[in-house]
Amino acid sequence: MPAPVEENGKEKKNAEAKELFLKIGLEDKTAQNAVANPKVTANLIAVIVEAGLQEGCGRSVGNLLYSIKSIPQVEAAFGFLSKFGPEPYNLAEFESACGVGVEVSQEEIQAAVKAVIEKQKDMLLQQRYRANVGILLSHVRAEQPWADGKVVKEEMDAQLKQLLGEKTAEDEKPLVRKKEKKPRADPKSEEVTSSVGDTTAVSPAAEENDGNAKIDPFSIFPSPEENNAVLTEIFFSDGSIWRPHNTKERLEKHLEVTGKKVHTRFPPEPNGYLHIGHAKAMYVDFGLAKDRGGNCYLRFDDTNPEAEKKEYIDHIQEIINWIGWQPFKITYSSDYFQQLYDLAVELIKRDCAYVDHQTAEEIKLSRLNKEDSPWRNRPISESLKLFDDMRRGLIDEGKATLRMKQDMKNDNKNMGDLIAYRIKFTPHPHVGDKWCIYPSYDYTHCIVDSLENITHSLCTLEFESRRASYYWLLESLDLYLPYVWEYSRLNITHNVMSKRKLNELVTNKHVDGWEDPRLITLAGLRRRGASPEAIQAFCRGVGITRSDNLIRTELLEHFMRDDLNRNAPRSLVVLKPLKVVITNMDENTVEELEAKPWPEAKEGDRAKETYKIPFSRVIYIEQSDFRLKDSKDYYGLAPNKSVMLRYAYPIKCTDVIYGEDKETVVEIHAEYDRAKSTKPKVIHWVAEPAPGVNPLNVEIRLFDKLFKSENPAELEDWLGDLNPNSIETITTALAVPALKDAPVGSKFQFERLGYFCVDTDTTPEKMVFNRTVTLRDSYPKSLGK
Repeated sequence: MPAPVEENGKEKKNAEAKELFLKIGLEDKTAQNAVANPKVTANLIAVIVEAGLQEGCGRSVGNLLYSIKSIPQVEAAFGFLSKFGPEPYNLAEFESACGVGVEVSQEEIQAAVKAVIEKQKDMLLQQRYRANVGILLSHVRAEQPWADGKVVKEEMDAQLKQLLGEKTAEDEKPLVRKKEKKPRADPKSEEVTSSVGDTTAVSPAAEENDGNAKIDPFSIFPSPEENNAVLTEIFFSDGSIWRPHNTKERLEKHLEVTGKKVHTRFPPEPNGYLHIGHAKAMYVDFGLAKDRGGNCYLRFDDTNPEAEKKEYIDHIQEIINWIGWQPFKITYSSDYFQQLYDLAVELIKRDCAYVDHQTAEEIKLSRLNKEDSPWRNRPISESLKLFDDMRRGLIDEGKATLRMKQDMKNDNKNMGDLIAYRIKFTPHPHVGDKWCIYPSYDYTHCIVDSLENITHSLCTLEFESRRASYYWLLESLDLYLPYVWEYSRLNITHNVMSKRKLNELVTNKHVDGWEDPRLITLAGLRRRGASPEAIQAFCRGVGITRSDNLIRTELLEHFMRDDLNRNAPRSLVVLKPLKVVITNMDENTVEELEAKPWPEAKEGDRAKETYKIPFSRVIYIEQSDFRLKDSKDYYGLAPNKSVMLRYAYPIKCTDVIYGEDKETVVEIHAEYDRAKSTKPKVIHWVAEPAPGVNPLNVEIRLFDKLFKSENPAELEDWLGDLNPNSIETITTALAVPALKDAPVGSKFQFERLGYFCVDTDTTPEKMVFNRTVTLRDSYPKSLGK
């Protein structure tokens, strides 16, 4: 009887598979064993096809393909080879790193799973099926790295079921973790404690992530010695691929120069004031260098002489020192103009650059259409002469550029023959009129990174598409290749971060200069009252990630508030005063009372500190602290009701004086209880320092969000989104005498009102205070907590 058709088909496939396996050099017995296992057969055929070896290969390669069977082994192989690229490597080391020839039996997997479960038994019995199985599997993987992941998971599930039994309805509920109780503000007291006491925390939201706040944010970056892997793949339109990497000799030369230390750079362009996004960049660049015991350059990217100003250079150096970073060296891209020019000449000689005469609009159009310039293939000697003419000022501005000869048909627009040099008859603020041609950013920053032996070139994600051109240029010149990594740009709600937009706000006087407290510039934040420590804590809080997101302003304010809560002394100010006459007090009496700048301090020097405040017959309270009609939820003063004056005595309202309209309350009469026989709710106040002498008059500036929308940068008419009520100026506020000589920049908590800072507009005749943040933290609420 003939065999079934299906059986015949199977035998034919097995025969074809065995023939393929013999082609790659497997022995007959090994090939037969592979064919006997359908899973091994399918996987091995897939690997052979992926490697393009259907026509056969040597025995060593074939055995390697057969030996690497599991996903962990494949991943280890990729990881090992990525460190060498096309460079030679030791086969024994490769086989050891990839577990070649290692067979993990079912019994070994069972034993490893059993050991992990036994070690975590107490936790598993408590959390049951809500426990994180991924962590358990990682422990097994650490013990048996070459085990088949699917088999390990199946064994884990089986042993968990044996320990815990069937799942119950309770097991389907999410695990509720106990959170540490945090201090809260007492609504009956004027003292407010921040919800987070440690500025090293990642963020309020991250505190619940099982200790993730403790993770070293810089652990993701490789060491300088590890920079021998393939750094990227550059795909060309003709199908070829470059895999740039540092050769062994190139890396050894680099490490000899750097002493194997981390070298980073913070490279601002001096065309404006730095903002909060630059603070994050500094945290990444300076922070990594500090974490690894390395060095960070402050490098001014001054390739555009028309935009740079000495004012901006001076500001950048000053604000970096203020925020707490110390550069290893201060350099300028213009320091390397001669080397950059020489390398451009070399690039032309290697037929990797050419002088072009297209206009800016023609270049834009040709790049859009992926069309070569008519001058792209001109003779090398011609481009060398023309480039020299450009340098000597013999060609008019706009009539010629030097372009890199990359790949005009590439889908990556940053490989479309980028401009390397352009003509500008403009003196340079740093090097004077020595040059009339200036290198572009795309040409300069990668070369200077290499010349300065930068180990980690860190930038924001919008530069990720430039990675190909970065490495193309360095490879074309045989220069050392830094490790490039991009992180998410910092964006804050109700603000713009673009320097162009910030410049427009300043230039057109929509704000009061670069230091306007409503701006998110570092100078503006400092003037508003933010400390370097608060800004650094915020940067730690947002972390180093590649996830683009819009950070809420409330999170920045949270860190500012937390810092001020611990470091700003308390004082008394009344914003909108209402006069109170204490009728049972002699009009010539002024009592000097003691107030506490650190009322919550229980021990130490702060607990002992006091300052003097006058208490007299005429005092002033907040208009909002008086109502004609009382209610149960109202803690202020009302007719026949008492309140406690902070650091003083209880007073009781006995009469109300109205203005000419018979409706507006202009004065309150009250009696004070010197014996303090009652303890009503507390309000703040300010008194006349002497009979008939007005309290200290101060100006208070209250700031709101600069823009109405959360993300104004997305709006076409972003200027139309400016908040007309972003600042409120109060000129009638009254303060205790102790504030009179407070230096500019001093910070205080005005009790029950918020945190304030002495503004730079302060004069001997007028004190001006900016509100930094309100007392209460709105960040958790904004997250829906």
